[in-house]
Amino acid sequence: MKKKFMWYDYLWILSALYLILGFFNILFAWLGLLCFFIPLIISIVRGNKSYCNKYCGRGQLFSLLGNKCKLSMNKPLPNFIKSKWFRYGFLAFFMIMFFIMIFNTYLVFSGASDLKEAVTLLWTFKVPWDFAYTAGTVTPWIAQFAFGFYSIMLTSTLLGIITMIFFKPRAWCVYCPMGTMTQLICKAKAGTSKE
Repeated sequence: MKKKFMWYDYLWILSALYLILGFFNILFAWLGLLCFFIPLIISIVRGNKSYCNKYCGRGQLFSLLGNKCKLSMNKPLPNFIKSKWFRYGFLAFFMIMFFIMIFNTYLVFSGASDLKEAVTLLWTFKVPWDFAYTAGTVTPWIAQFAFGFYSIMLTSTLLGIITMIFFKPRAWCVYCPMGTMTQLICKAKAGTSKE
């Protein structure tokens, strides 16, 4: 039986397009904020993880690469990655990196620092990315935020691809910071509804 067409089954295209567009023009990185706020809004309003389960284009992309393209070894994740301390620890680390990115943006905004036209992979390796931005196109702090946010999105995609290759296709979803945040919101919402 042929599977019924569902528009949200093709959101992986948007995830791939986001990474490609950001490679050519860093200002497209701002679109990544949709991937940041939509899951939070859905979990607050609906009290569930339907974004993660149904609408996450990145998870779909990993499924496509891992299952259909056979790029995954399809092995189970080690227990420590599934553990609560690892997921919450990774969320805390991710949030620290996010706030450092916001602080760097603030420094450029206030004039205390110059624009750094680099993407940082795995929060360590600075890759010159000046080809993706034409100086003076926008205010420097807007470009700084784009470089920082694209760094986070590219790094998390790279981590997802690595875990997809060595483990199950959607292994990233187990420790994804957005998934952990939405899970915490859903638990909090379920707790308040019982009162």
